[in-house]
Amino acid sequence: MFLSKVWRLLDATEILCCYSRKTKLNLFCTFVHRDEKQHVSFMENQISKLLQQSISPDPNSRKEMQVKKLSVEGNIAVGKSTFLKLLSNTFQEWSFATEPLKKWQNVQSTSFQTMTSSKPPMDNLLQLMYDDPTRWSYTFQTFSCMSRFKIQIQPLSEQVLHQQEPVQIFERSVYSDRYIFAKTLYELQHLNEIEWTLYQEWHTFLIEEFSRRVALDGIIYLRASPEKCFQRLQKRARKEEKTLQCEYLEKLHDQHESWLTKKTTEVHFENMKNIPVLLLDVEEDFENNSAAGDDLNSRVKAFVAGL
Repeated sequence: MFLSKVWRLLDATEILCCYSRKTKLNLFCTFVHRDEKQHVSFMENQISKLLQQSISPDPNSRKEMQVKKLSVEGNIAVGKSTFLKLLSNTFQEWSFATEPLKKWQNVQSTSFQTMTSSKPPMDNLLQLMYDDPTRWSYTFQTFSCMSRFKIQIQPLSEQVLHQQEPVQIFERSVYSDRYIFAKTLYELQHLNEIEWTLYQEWHTFLIEEFSRRVALDGIIYLRASPEKCFQRLQKRARKEEKTLQCEYLEKLHDQHESWLTKKTTEVHFENMKNIPVLLLDVEEDFENNSAAGDDLNSRVKAFVAGL
């Protein structure tokens, strides 16, 4: 019954995709008709794996209910990885989950490579999205969101579960995937109306099905100006980001402000509407400033204790 809902959802998407304005060839590599047995839908693979985890019994589910789960949110190149490293050095008993960047840079899928075998390898989905966002935004947001779901529902280790006050910190979440990145791509018209509708449909469906397993208890929002983030982006010189402009970071900054400080973004999940948010100003460097690092650590510790 549970899986049949998903097949109906996927069948509906196969019909709607016919009306897209995009190129006719490989219109949506995420949807290949299930009747063609020699191919497996990229999207179906991702959702199927998630659903198998959802319906599998979890012996530690009661213990995980007691875990405080938070996400670290912020603009591109704001300093999330550096911040998580700072926290992990201080709170070694906590569990930390970073963004699956390498997975986005190297998509390992038999069906994906089969569909592109007559052309040069196209395994860096992040690069494809930045190079041609109108063509690849929906595909990338599908894959990135699925990878975030997998991380958030991953069972915690026994070592973490046996902590007196277990804490798990995620680098971004399934919520920022929707309310920051997918929403921005839609507003920039890189996602069309059908794609945005489909994305919200399956995102809501999965949030409701996984329920507490993807719920957060708090959010840590790292804030720096778009100009500062752009400076840090240029300094780290990630090859996929060469074409990014400061204007894009400005748009993402505004989305974060609307969602986490002004509270003007329409949020569709009750447990996320009044979620506690810790705002940390990281305009100044804290990696090589022990006093600044200590202040951030103490503020996070107090925030987590109060959840």
